[in-house]
This record gives sequence, structure tokens and C-alpha cells, in this order.
Amino acid sequence: MSSNIDSGIGPGMDNSLTRSPNYKYWVFGALAIGVFASVVDHGSVNVALPTIAGHFQTDLPTIQWVVIIYALTIAALLLPMGRLSDLIGRKQVYIAGMVVLAAGAVLSGLSPSLEMLFPSRVLQGVGAAMTQGTGMAIMTSVFPANEKGRAIGLFMTMVGVGAVAGPALGGVVVDAFGWRVVFFLTLPLEVIGVAATAWVMHGWAEVRESSGASFDWLGAALSTGVLVALLMAMTTGNKAGWLSPPIVLTFGGAAVMLGGFIWWELRCSAPMLDLRLFKGQTFSLGVSAAFLTFLGSSAVLFLMPFYLQSVLGYSAKTAGFVVVPGALCMAVLGSVSGVLSDRFGWRIFTVGGLASSATGLFILSRVTETSSLWMVVPALMLMNSGMGIFYSPNSSSVMNAVGQAKYGVVSGFLNLVRNAANVTSIAVATIIVTTTMGSLGYEPSLEAVRGDAEGVGHAFTVGLRYSFMAMMGIILASMTISALQKGRVNQLEPAEASTLEESQAEA
Repeated sequence: MSSNIDSGIGPGMDNSLTRSPNYKYWVFGALAIGVFASVVDHGSVNVALPTIAGHFQTDLPTIQWVVIIYALTIAALLLPMGRLSDLIGRKQVYIAGMVVLAAGAVLSGLSPSLEMLFPSRVLQGVGAAMTQGTGMAIMTSVFPANEKGRAIGLFMTMVGVGAVAGPALGGVVVDAFGWRVVFFLTLPLEVIGVAATAWVMHGWAEVRESSGASFDWLGAALSTGVLVALLMAMTTGNKAGWLSPPIVLTFGGAAVMLGGFIWWELRCSAPMLDLRLFKGQTFSLGVSAAFLTFLGSSAVLFLMPFYLQSVLGYSAKTAGFVVVPGALCMAVLGSVSGVLSDRFGWRIFTVGGLASSATGLFILSRVTETSSLWMVVPALMLMNSGMGIFYSPNSSSVMNAVGQAKYGVVSGFLNLVRNAANVTSIAVATIIVTTTMGSLGYEPSLEAVRGDAEGVGHAFTVGLRYSFMAMMGIILASMTISALQKGRVNQLEPAEASTLEESQAEA
């Protein structure tokens, strides 16, 4: 059993392709098509938002829910879909997710009104939740234990390439054909991805939970409720007021549901998320470092367009190209660090990557109203390079601390941690910037930066520097946690090895 688990090759594989020593790369090729398509779709839709707002004659705050409702759906369903894939099969959930994603895209592109567009985006979010966690779980299943970093690195490379291509392709398509075509842009890739995955993985016998395990419906409902309430409050709190009754009640409801979720998961015989995993140092430190890293970096790409366009005076096109070198660095170095971490261990790359990100944030914390792009672009490259270097080894350490039967739910959980940290990062950075602007006598709003009030650019930049300093501190905290992490697979604690063996035995 142990050899089957490590290699991802099961006894049911009887065709020549699954017996090939390069089978893992065939699987990567099939999944890469779908991963690239889903990331391109997200980036291209963001670019189309102003055009969609104009078509439906609504304002940008309203039309932003096209993105928000999609992200909320993904975050809320990542854990349940990951758990479901562990029970009924990751290949089945992944392929079904691709089909749902494509159906949602068609309905979104054909939507005659916002009342139709919003539910269509929810459907797309359901499909994305089914594919995001399971795609990484499949990749880490078909690669052996000593190549988990390589697998995650390859996966993140496709995410990085898609993140660069999405806005660029979306801009071209919107200008040439209109916003509806953006939703149809990736349909051919999704069809090819479904066909390729079904063909390549035919006969693949994956490791699953024991047949007697049941789906934890109450745990799924509670986890979904917690995330929807928490992310809704984080998304709308700055506008509604953090101490307003609706926001306070929403946070309170999230806290109550979280307590109920923990209480239930510790008593459930087949929990949604096995909380015993947090007893292991490798798992708990890896997850904590991941959350802090995204908390301390995600807001940069949200705030930089305000700085580049409204303070430095660059066009939207130039502001878009400024982030491309950093995104490419993340894509390339994510793959490289994943491969090297399999050979030299995780710690040197997680700590080194975060040191690079902290350096980039320190440089960004020195920006002024007259800073040059020759200062901004290298700083963004340093920060994003560090993110790429960190993510693959850190995710590899977490995946190596659990049994293959739990890969689906743990992959979903890692994606959930990333999404939750992204939303929280933007909310915290916005609070710092707007509070600073208010203390200097200006309207405490990011929209005010787009106005012509004298001195508002300086006030925004001061707040920006404060937020980048705070983010650098968070990254340094994550670097400290990563320094405490085990170095490689054979250094797992006895408790972690025991949990891993139990998971394998259940399979």
C-alpha cells in the first residue's frame, strides 16, 4: 500500500499510459489546460468590469459584486468540495467542476440583466471551487513524496502564466468584441481540458477515504456560514463602518458559527476537516505561515493601481504592465524553488523567499509622490519573487504532513487560507490608508484619491507607506514561523507520521 500511495500508481492502472514513467507529466499537461483557463477567466473578467457597468448602466461598486460574489462562492465551498473529492474521487469532482465552470461562463456571457449575471457567476464559483483544490490534490497524488515540491511548483507556474495572460487577453477582447466574449474566451480550453483529463486519467486508481466514511453535512454548513459571514463583513466593513450594527452582528455570527464548527468537528466521527492535523508542527506552522504571508502581501496589487494612476499619473495600461515582471518572476521561481526544495529541504526556500518579499516591501514603504518606476518595478519583482519561492516548498511541507487520502480537503483548505488572507489583507491595508488620510484632514476614502483635492496624493502616499511597513512586519513574523519549520520529509514528528499512517490505513 505504501508504494501505491507514494507514487500515485494504484493496482487499477492497467493501460500503457498509466504505466509510463512520464505519466505524472501527462496528468500535469491535462490539468494545466484547465488551471490556465480558470485563472485567465478570472483576470479577463476584472478588466471587463467598467464596460459591463456601462452596459447595464450601473456604478462600479455595484458591478464589483460580479467579482466579489464569485470569490465568496469559491471560498465558502473549497473545504466541502475538497472533502467530497476525498470521498467520491478527485478526478470525478474535477471534471464535473470544469463542466459547471463552463456552463456558468456561457450563462454569464448570455445574461440579459444583472439579475441573471450574478447567479451565473455563483455557478462559475461553484465550478471553480470544485477544480481549485482538487487540481492540486491530483497533482500531488501522481508525483512521489520526494517530488511534491516539483508538482506544486508546476501547478503554480500555470497559475502565474494565467494571471499574466488574463488581463492582457481580456483587454484585447473587450476592445475588439465587447464584454460578453470575455466569458466565452476560455470555453475551447475548458472543453479540451475536460477531454484531456478524462482520457489521461482513465484507469487511474486514486487513494480515497475508507468506503464507510460519510460526508459531514453539518460541518459543511457551518464552515460555509463562517466564511460567507466573515468575508462579507471584511468586504463591506470599510464602507458600512466597522462598528455599525450590521457589521458587528455579522462578525459575531461568524464567531458563533466558528465555535460551533470546532465543537462539532472534534466530536464527529468523519469530520469535514480533521482538526487533529493541527497537532503536527509541520502542518500547523505551514498553514500559519501561508496565512500570514498572503495577509502581508495581497493588498499590494490592490493598492498599487491607486498609487500609479492617481498619484504618479500613469495610465491604466502602464499600471497593468508594471505588475507583469513580478508576476513572471513568481511563475518561474515558484517552479524552480519547488524542484530544489525536494532536494535541499523546505526551510531554506521558505525563509529565503520571505526575506526577499520583506525587502521588496521595505523598498515600497519608502515611496513618495515623485518616485520613479525604476524604484517600484524592482521592489514588486523582489516581493513577487519571494512569494513564488515561498509558496511551493511551504505547500509541499503541508501536503507531506498528511496522508494521500486527505489530499483533497487539505488542498482545498490551503486555497481557502489563501483566499481568506487575500480579503483580510485588503481590508486591513485599506483601514490603515484611509485612517491616515482622515488624520491628515482629508476624506478617509480611496475614492478621494481620484479627486483633485490638493495634498490628497501626499496623504494617500503616507498611508501607503504605513500599510507597507505593517505588511513587512507580518511577513517577518511569517519568516520567523517558517524558520521553526522542519527541513524535509524525513524530519516529520512522530505524531505527524502517526496521523499520516492512520490516513493511509483508512485508505
